[in-house]
Amino acid sequence: MWTENGFSRRQWLRRSWQGIGSVALSSMLARAAGRKPHHAAKAKNVIFLFMSGGMSQVDTFDYKPDLAKFAGKRLPALPGLDGEIASFLSRPHAALPSPFEFKRHGQTGRWVSSLFRHLPQSIDDLAFVHGVKVDSNNHSPATMHVNTGSPFQGNPSVGAWVSYGLGSENENLPSYVVLHDPRGGPVNGSAVWQSGYLPATYQGTPFQSSGTPILNLDSPPGVSRELARRELDYIGLLNRRHAAERSHTSDLDARIAAYELAFRMQMEAPDSVDIGQETAATRTEYGLDEARTEPFGRQCLMARRLVEKGVRFVLLVHGWENGIYSWDHHQDLENLLPARAVEVDRPVTALLRDLKRRGMWEDTLVVWVSEMGRTPFSEGGGKRLGRNHNQYAMLTWMAGAGIRAGATLNETDDFGVKAAGSPVPVRDVHATVLHLLGLEHTALTYLHEGRYKRLTDTGGEVLKGILA
Repeated sequence: MWTENGFSRRQWLRRSWQGIGSVALSSMLARAAGRKPHHAAKAKNVIFLFMSGGMSQVDTFDYKPDLAKFAGKRLPALPGLDGEIASFLSRPHAALPSPFEFKRHGQTGRWVSSLFRHLPQSIDDLAFVHGVKVDSNNHSPATMHVNTGSPFQGNPSVGAWVSYGLGSENENLPSYVVLHDPRGGPVNGSAVWQSGYLPATYQGTPFQSSGTPILNLDSPPGVSRELARRELDYIGLLNRRHAAERSHTSDLDARIAAYELAFRMQMEAPDSVDIGQETAATRTEYGLDEARTEPFGRQCLMARRLVEKGVRFVLLVHGWENGIYSWDHHQDLENLLPARAVEVDRPVTALLRDLKRRGMWEDTLVVWVSEMGRTPFSEGGGKRLGRNHNQYAMLTWMAGAGIRAGATLNETDDFGVKAAGSPVPVRDVHATVLHLLGLEHTALTYLHEGRYKRLTDTGGEVLKGILA
């Protein structure tokens, strides 16, 4: 179709200042008119903290004093293992006690590593799950498994399922926002927050942690809001005429909605992440006054502001892929792990306290995960030792809406290699998140290639032991 000025519709859209391909706004279309919950919800929003690289459980929250008895020696035979972990144990290795001191904290008396100086203040608010198992011992599939429920690419992320199931409480903001490490993204990049086979409207929207939250969201100089409104109305007219001539126009309908949301977001998105509106005391509490804590502190503070504005799911990624700025410590554990812990300790503690102070604790679920745990033995010789991957012992904690504060579910063996009894599949973590949001994980389905698929496609049980 051609306009009066001789431009085709496609040319018009390409030349328009509101061409938003680079803004990736197709992910912002989940509106407030989402599905109703399947049952009464405990949580309205989720802040999902992903520690990229594979956090060592035995150096953080899973105290294993028995490792000292075998320091520098082989561990005894451990049944129920296969794959790489079994191979690691069959080869020469040496038990590596944590180089960090552990102390009991809070009324629960939970053991916490000296890596965390601030988090023990809130330790009684957390519920821990030990011995979570993922299906792969490698970064890429394990990262996908924790974030999408499948080790294979092409599946919707947890946030996409939540967005699909519930929509947003604020029609001027996306229902699913991503704040990743300013140094770089996680392994697999945007696949971690993709919509997979769900419509693209449900994928995560990456926000920048400083400046304009979304690239190219601002109008060009000289373009007033009134002019932008007129142009948008005209584009909408062209789109509707185009759609009226075709029977299958869902993609075009989504494009029209994307333009409208982009226009609304120009007013609300910058304000929602403007941490300059926060008091100096709040910014200091989150660690914005210190170079090491400022980046993740900014992410945490923005996350609180976003859920306060009605964003349903916020994914915070800490760590850049699996290099030295991640939680993947094959060597130099004594230096690299403290550097990562100090970056998140103060900001996460501030987030938990701030949610309580603002009356958001009962509505917001906070989830801490990584893609795997680590081995309790060293993988190399010399003085600068590290730990290898361990798919059998990932640790997670949850806090806030619907969580029984101070609870502990499951435990690992005497050395922290695997669960002492039955492992907790990561799908159970996903089922629990959905349950707290009022979504029955077996009923949240999407028809794809002739089969109804779901986040917990291979099963799942709600972790009732950590629920209030």
